[in-house]
Amino acid sequence: MTMMEVRSRAPGKIILAGEHAVVHGSAAVAASIGIYTSVSIRLHSQLSSSVDKDDILTLRLMDVDLEFSWPIRRIKEVLPDSASTIASSPATCSPETIKLISVLVDEHKIPEANIGIASGVIAFLWLYTSIQGNKAATVTVSSELPLGSGLGSSAAFCVSLSGALLALSDSVTVEFSREGWVAFGEKEQQLANKWAFEGEKIIHGKPSGIDNTVSTFGNLIKFKSGALTCIKSNMILKMLITNTKVGRNTKALVAGVSERKNRHLDAMTSVFTAVDLISNEFASIIQSSSDDDIEKEQRVEELMEMNQGLLQCMGVSHTSIETVIRTTLKYKLTSKLTGAGGGGCVLTFLPSLLSETVIDKVIKELEQCGFQCLIAEIGGNGLEICFDGCS
Repeated sequence: MTMMEVRSRAPGKIILAGEHAVVHGSAAVAASIGIYTSVSIRLHSQLSSSVDKDDILTLRLMDVDLEFSWPIRRIKEVLPDSASTIASSPATCSPETIKLISVLVDEHKIPEANIGIASGVIAFLWLYTSIQGNKAATVTVSSELPLGSGLGSSAAFCVSLSGALLALSDSVTVEFSREGWVAFGEKEQQLANKWAFEGEKIIHGKPSGIDNTVSTFGNLIKFKSGALTCIKSNMILKMLITNTKVGRNTKALVAGVSERKNRHLDAMTSVFTAVDLISNEFASIIQSSSDDDIEKEQRVEELMEMNQGLLQCMGVSHTSIETVIRTTLKYKLTSKLTGAGGGGCVLTFLPSLLSETVIDKVIKELEQCGFQCLIAEIGGNGLEICFDGCS
């Protein structure tokens, strides 16, 4: 038996400006962050044409310390058509197929504390069998992204998995390199993004497609009324990302903003218009070729401050978010929530001239509140593949 192995990684994402208002027609700006989910696939290729009845597909989720394995013959029993999909033609998983795959997942009795990952395991089985068919393999997933915190962990998982699976298929051409991580070409990125979106649909029902697109292509994306535009940044942005660890109900928060709009139509329409202007100016500053980075940083800080004030107007802030804002303000740093609000994560802009000593003090104080802190560069590479021992 020979082994074929590939590794892939895909970044998480943040919303820099425009969350919630985007639902009401305003522009928003999202960016990849230099924090990744990685997938390693070791394909077990039979030398003989006979199929070993003990061939197994194994999924290892390192961050939750769980392992799943299914005999290939069992997958064929439950999903008899699993090898008939064409990897170059992404397909939607039907509700009937989701029920069938759920049977395979339920056989593993996921602990109650980890029950939220069940939809991710279903997405894994759909993507794997659709792209690779009934091949035995060991798939290992590890992530630097906190789960369920609004940083796009599920999209990074789906993108990274789709990229690795496609790299082992005949549907894409990837330049083999021993130099480390390599990017897909645009055509291959488009294909990986479409498959990842199908995985996201299994996990989230009706995702916007923004998270997987940012994770696949990297850098920044401006989006408005369903149209996505890739943005190339001309400035280095560094953020402190604080995970408040406060869970939130995104649907309830979105509904709350809509209800507030219904009660105060003119005022809320003005709020959404202001957010639209902020998002567009944010994108303009980031793309600007001006050499005055200090001035650009000051404008970014002001826009973040204004955006946060408008998010408070929408009613989506939270005491944990306000704690982060007050703490960072003591050090003259600007913060805003990112994503749905009501908890989740907060962005703090780190100016290029800020000393490491100050950053350490801020992080220490925030961690004493029970929060988790991550530092990330904004707008880096998207999906990348590695074939030979890169790290």
